[in-house]
Amino acid sequence: MKIISYNLNGIRSAINKGLLQWLRTENPDVLCLQELKAMEDQVDWTPLKEMGYHIYLNPAQKKGYSGVGILSKMPADQVVCGMGIAQHDAEGRVIRSDFGGRTVVSAYFPSGTSGEERQDVKYLFLEDFRQWASGLLQQRPEVLIAGDVNICHREIDIHNPVSNKNSTGFLPEERAWVDAFLAEGWIDGFRALNPDLQQYSWWSFRANARANNKGWRIDYQFVSESLRPKLRSAGLLQNAVHSDHCPTLLELAD
Repeated sequence: MKIISYNLNGIRSAINKGLLQWLRTENPDVLCLQELKAMEDQVDWTPLKEMGYHIYLNPAQKKGYSGVGILSKMPADQVVCGMGIAQHDAEGRVIRSDFGGRTVVSAYFPSGTSGEERQDVKYLFLEDFRQWASGLLQQRPEVLIAGDVNICHREIDIHNPVSNKNSTGFLPEERAWVDAFLAEGWIDGFRALNPDLQQYSWWSFRANARANNKGWRIDYQFVSESLRPKLRSAGLLQNAVHSDHCPTLLELAD
C-alpha cells in the first residue's frame, strides 16, 4: 500500500499548478489531503474518478477554509467524518476510512499562528485528538494517521531551532505533546526509517525560504505499533511544488 499525504493549501490552486498530472505519475493507492479550501461542488472530481479513485471528503463549514479528504483506489468499508466534537468538526479537520482491517486517517491540526486564542484552540484540539486516537487504536489495531500536525518534533525537524524556540509549532508544550503521543503506541514513520535525515515538508512563502531550504517538518504519517513490521519506505516528495507544503510518502506491506 502506497500512501501519500499532502497539504494542498487549496485544491483548486494545486490543480492549476499541475497536481493531476503529478498524481497520475505517482499513482498512490491512498491519497490523504488537507487544507482543501473548497466545498465538494466547487471542484471537478471527474479526472480523479477516471484515475480510479473513490473520493471521501470532510470540508469545513466555512467556505474557503480547512477541509480534509481521503482518495483511495479501493472502496472504503466505512467512512467517519470528524471526531464527534462539534467545535473541531465544524472546521473539517479529521476524516477516517476503514479498509478491511486497516484504518487510514487524514488530519489537519490547527496552526495557532493567528494569535493566543487560536493557540488555545490548538492545545484543546491536541488533547481531544490524542484521546480520540487512543480510543480508535483500541478498536482498530492497524491505524495510519497522516496529515499536517503543525508541530516540529525535534531540532532536526526545523532549520533554525534556536531562533524559533518561542514560535508556535515549535513550543515546548507542542513538542512534548508529540513525545506523549508517540509514547502511547504511535510511530513517526519518516523518522523510524530515516533517523538522522534532516528534511522539511513546509516552507514559508517569504524570503525565498524554499529555495534556501529554510523549512519545517510539520507533516507526518504516524502508524500504530502493529504496523511497524510492515513499514517499507518513508520520505518527503520535495520535488512536488503545488503548495507551500510537500507530500509525505509511506509504503506498507499488505
